[in-house]
Amino acid sequence: MSADSEYLDDLDPDDPRTPSQQIANKLRAAILTGKLKPGEKLPSQPDLATRYGVARETIKAALRTLQAERLVVSRQGSGSFVRAQTERPIGLRPHIEAAFESPHVSIDFAGFSGETLHNTLIEVLDKVRAGRLRPESLKIRIMMCDTAAPMALPRRVGTETAEDAIKQRAERITRRAVDGIADAVHELADMGLIKSATAEVRVHELTPSFKLYILNSEEIFYGLYPVKSHTIRLNGDQVKIFDLLGKDATLFHFSASDDDTSNAPQFVKEAQEWFDSMWGTIAREYTP
Repeated sequence: MSADSEYLDDLDPDDPRTPSQQIANKLRAAILTGKLKPGEKLPSQPDLATRYGVARETIKAALRTLQAERLVVSRQGSGSFVRAQTERPIGLRPHIEAAFESPHVSIDFAGFSGETLHNTLIEVLDKVRAGRLRPESLKIRIMMCDTAAPMALPRRVGTETAEDAIKQRAERITRRAVDGIADAVHELADMGLIKSATAEVRVHELTPSFKLYILNSEEIFYGLYPVKSHTIRLNGDQVKIFDLLGKDATLFHFSASDDDTSNAPQFVKEAQEWFDSMWGTIAREYTP
């Protein structure tokens, strides 16, 4: 075990998180940034306990957290290893939080409304507000469907395009999400908690079939929108619509630090280039 590994720095006595949470965060960040490679063995539980000056049960609790997030696997008699399969269904929030361990954070999102991003990001920004995460800069770019333009989805079952009432509903959902993100980011900048913080939003007229998150240009989370029928209340009536249900999308994780046998590094590169090309061409400024 290398004592000078970045993920083995000391625990912060002023951090309100428990030691097991701090240790889990350090190991998670090492995995997600490629300091610990897929298939690599983690330091042993006794070594970690000695390094951090904690009980072995504290280390076990940290490892259980990472196992629940499908980042590590435990092999009886051999120890814990970084999970080799990185292209898998995965939860987004722990990875966004780990991205905020970097001094310069960038998040690019392409999708329908940004509602899931809002719900995930607000929790992480609350930790910045509390001083538990301390990035120097934050840049968020959101690219989504223009709900003022003709829309193929969502739409009432039996029709070809979205009627005005459905478009207005989508606009309310979108505005609530993106305005909430922008307000929270700008508040952190105004409070001086982040030296530089921006949140930009652009729209286009393509109906998205997938959602894409790019974290620090190093990690991709990609999921296809399932189209399902469900009932909503519209102008006081119960209406059945075909809808893009982002909350039901399974996200798959791709990392630029994956080994040469994986297509993930190439996918990360291509996805970032795709986002930048859309952002710089047909996407235009969002004006609610």
